[in-house]
Amino acid sequence: MLAGSRPSFNSGPPSQSMQQQPQALHPIYPNQFQSPTLPPNFSANQQQSPILPPNFSSSQHYQASMSSNHQIQSHTQHHTNNQQLSSSQFPSQSLNYTGPQQSLQGQFSTQQPNLTGMPQSSVGPFSLEPTTHSLTSTGNQQLYQSQASIMPTEMNQTSMQQGTITFNKFCAPPTFSNAQFPQPLPFPNQSSPDMSGVPQYQQTQYPGSQRPNNNAPSSSFAPISQSPPAISYPQQPLPPHYSNQPNFSTAPTKSGSQLNGPNAYSGHPPPSGSNTYPAQSLSSGSSIYSGQQPPSGLNTYPGQPPSSGPTQQTYQSQRIDPDMVPNVVQVLEQSQEKIQEPFITNAPGSIPPLAATDFVCQDQGSCNPRYIRSTTYTIPYATDMIKQSQIPIALAISPLANLRSDEFEPPVTNFGEIGPIRCHRCKAYMCSFMQFIDGGKRFICCFCEAATDVPPEYFNHLDHSGRRMDWYQRPELCLGSYEVLATKQYCKDEKWPEPPAFIFMIDVSYNSVRSGLVEYICHILKNELLNYLPKDKDAETSNVRVGFVTFDKQIHFYNIKNTLGQPQMMIVSDLEDIFVPLLDGFLGSPLESRAVINSLLDQIPQSFANTQETETILAPVIQSGIQAFREANCSGKIYVFSTTLPIAVAPGKLSNRDDKKLLGTDKEKTLLAPANNIFTKLGEECAQQGCAVDLFVFPNNYIDLATISEVCRVSGGQTYKFNYFSIENDGERLLDDLKRNFQRATAFDALMRVRTSTGIRPIDFLGNFYMTNTTEMIFGTIDSDKSVCVELKHDDKLPVESNTYVQAALLYTSISGQRRLRILTLALTVTSSYTSLYPACDLDTIMNYITKVAVRSISVSTPKSIRDSIITQSANMLACYRKNCAQSTTAGQLILPETLKLLPVYVTSLIKCDGLTGTQTVTTDDRTLQMHRLMSMNIKGTFAYLYPRVFALHNLEEDKIPPPMIRCSYDRFSETGAYVIENGLVMYIWLGSQLSPTFVQSLFGIQTSSHIQAEKCRIVDLDNPISRNVRALLNLMRNERNSYMKSFVIQQRDSIEPFFKNYLIEDKGFTGGASYVDFLYHLHREIRNILQ
Repeated sequence: MLAGSRPSFNSGPPSQSMQQQPQALHPIYPNQFQSPTLPPNFSANQQQSPILPPNFSSSQHYQASMSSNHQIQSHTQHHTNNQQLSSSQFPSQSLNYTGPQQSLQGQFSTQQPNLTGMPQSSVGPFSLEPTTHSLTSTGNQQLYQSQASIMPTEMNQTSMQQGTITFNKFCAPPTFSNAQFPQPLPFPNQSSPDMSGVPQYQQTQYPGSQRPNNNAPSSSFAPISQSPPAISYPQQPLPPHYSNQPNFSTAPTKSGSQLNGPNAYSGHPPPSGSNTYPAQSLSSGSSIYSGQQPPSGLNTYPGQPPSSGPTQQTYQSQRIDPDMVPNVVQVLEQSQEKIQEPFITNAPGSIPPLAATDFVCQDQGSCNPRYIRSTTYTIPYATDMIKQSQIPIALAISPLANLRSDEFEPPVTNFGEIGPIRCHRCKAYMCSFMQFIDGGKRFICCFCEAATDVPPEYFNHLDHSGRRMDWYQRPELCLGSYEVLATKQYCKDEKWPEPPAFIFMIDVSYNSVRSGLVEYICHILKNELLNYLPKDKDAETSNVRVGFVTFDKQIHFYNIKNTLGQPQMMIVSDLEDIFVPLLDGFLGSPLESRAVINSLLDQIPQSFANTQETETILAPVIQSGIQAFREANCSGKIYVFSTTLPIAVAPGKLSNRDDKKLLGTDKEKTLLAPANNIFTKLGEECAQQGCAVDLFVFPNNYIDLATISEVCRVSGGQTYKFNYFSIENDGERLLDDLKRNFQRATAFDALMRVRTSTGIRPIDFLGNFYMTNTTEMIFGTIDSDKSVCVELKHDDKLPVESNTYVQAALLYTSISGQRRLRILTLALTVTSSYTSLYPACDLDTIMNYITKVAVRSISVSTPKSIRDSIITQSANMLACYRKNCAQSTTAGQLILPETLKLLPVYVTSLIKCDGLTGTQTVTTDDRTLQMHRLMSMNIKGTFAYLYPRVFALHNLEEDKIPPPMIRCSYDRFSETGAYVIENGLVMYIWLGSQLSPTFVQSLFGIQTSSHIQAEKCRIVDLDNPISRNVRALLNLMRNERNSYMKSFVIQQRDSIEPFFKNYLIEDKGFTGGASYVDFLYHLHREIRNILQ
């Protein structure tokens, strides 16, 4: 029913009917490709921290679980000789390596095999068979070997003291014997002859400012009773590709004074073309173990603390040196250094640079890898290879991905009435891999090999090479990505669409008004956001229309017709049968109705300033927005600003069902699943209407995002969460998120289909969208930050040494109301060889796919089963490589292919991340939010989530922003430094306990760090180099992410520091989960079990 208007709004004359916007017509793409190759000038037309407690405030303290006397706690678990560590025991329990010690006396060299066609890294800390090696090394610099291995390498035995290293067939580290020692160095837990039990660190007190590394591996070793042997090594020249200057992109080089100990490096220069990852051994005479502290000032590299650093280990121990295992920072730096020229897509199967690197792409056949990336660019010819390798065959597609400023957007062409040129059999669109025959009268489809007649309007002659004469004048013939203006046959009911509209729905209940949210939203809409409405690249003004709704237990619609002197309100209180009372005037142009809109935004806060209504509705509000779009025959977005759980009596009413005790257990899926299907059905209605819901929630308590955010997930929208909203702490973030949301490239009323060559087909689709059949993904909206994964399956064996093709076609309405098709094509090669399959893998895409599969499995599986599945799949990938590509290597080595050498560190992070295996420190709503983000996250976002970026702030230089990355480990932090870490969702600034007061004053404008509050502290805009450089870096980091990252300031030894440490993924997790080094042990054990 309708009720009278509550505020005093004036009436006005009726509005004029909306005018239909004609479709812009363009001629066939102009002749601007005259170069024999593509010319360089080618052109055409937060949330609150998920790990902080939900009720966190600066005045509250949460005690970290650590020893008050700063001791390293060690635990021993005894296992018999035959016990095996199951995946269910990992990673929460320490690893145990048991078995009788065996040794063979003698000295010999281990010859590393020379594999052809496959560079690889090996970081194997184990030897299965008894083997004795000569411990030798040369030079005062670290040399590298072709197959990097944590095993003894081929040794130079000229004029050197020699020691023997004895390996046993189990997982325990080797013993070391030398003439200087009357007895071998003690073996871990050598009290029992069968070597059972877990090695232990010696508990050591930490005097003064030194404190233990709480993230140290749970398994450790007994103290060394004597100093390591002093072995001297003659100096040899460096390899030609290394300079005498320090190179921090590789493992640190020891100084001459350290070469007289067991931490010296060994090995020969690598052969040409081989992988140059450091050769490593699990010997106590190799640098992988750091039994003693290096002298002060030695072995320094970016981010490592001096000898007085916060986690400097003073105890004598044997452990894997983290510097000697593959690390993300080094790989990124090396990959970036290799990028000297643009990546050109003219060859099928071309492997693009890493997604996190900065590169320029020239489209010359296949599309830009920012649009489509494949898990491997060489497809196995048969299903058997996929089953054995466990490498997923999938695509990560971001059809509207942002490009660099010096790259070109897909050009828009118009075929007129004939419409897009397509294969008559499989309906694939014209691409650069189609072949023309019969003098240009027909073309052969590269997907199904059918011949299709060329329409007379599209005919052109062929040159002597069989190409059309206008090959370089038409983007569909020479590019991998282009757009086509669609005909009416591609429109709903064969009618041209109207430009999209935005509807703003504002909660005006008591909580929303009291927090200042209503007034702030109206303020930024009036003064900021309406000036940021999106528009086409060449358009002068935006065609987007806007509408306004407020709600509590009722829904208030507003007439903003430009002929009115004041806006009009109409109230709908019948929530069972929702309708829009305004047929004309609800949606209006911000340019034509700006005065009325400004008046409305001024009056809304005043009208509800004294409200006492605490209950709200939500489902009927969204339903009314869908109805408004339906009546206006347009697509668009619904922006909902809500503060409380919708408990008012109405469709979609919810109750508090939160139970944190279930998180992390087998029953957590009941909390993470929707309470009902009402919001899921609303999302389906949105998708079919061509609109999406972006939900901004501002809760003080549980709001059941698992249920209400379903409407965002299904429609292609996004959820934003602001805990305990205040303008001071969250106003800037809200404004920035809305600006980004408005300005990013967005497609409305979109439908995407993936076509493939004969022999493979898409079978599974992962992301936030709606499907009514098995082939088409429907999006209310999809934007530049969203990505989907499509898994491919073999229907038959593919011809070896041939090419296979995939094409993604996105049909959508642009922001100006044009109906367009975006065509993206990628060419891949086919192989029957594992030595060709593994070098063509793209780990970034593999992890994006595995992450999405794992998140989707949460609703049907248990956390333990999901973790076990990820570990098993990873172990199978590496075991297959070991079996088929590295048979000649010793059994004790962990062999990693070059393209997958970072797989262990990413899996380490994934299996203990909050989004996948949350704990009670993460609220149910925050867990749901991360799950939805991960399902739509693009590859670059997944990389940042799995391996957060860390930068030092205390030594920033203006001409070196961003500075070099630092590894994600607490060992890299110095007490005298300041660091920033971000994962795309949240940002922390960590301040060392000995940080200079001058730095604090220059950055925060306060005298002492004791006045800093984690959430409220702000970096002040001060005119000094420190403030300018830090603000420049933080702004750069935020601009690279798709949402504004809220920053928290953490001080060393602060009570909430352990929560911050959860982001240091190379360390042991604060709430559980193994360290990177520990996981390598476990992964190697899994691989050996598979091979045996």
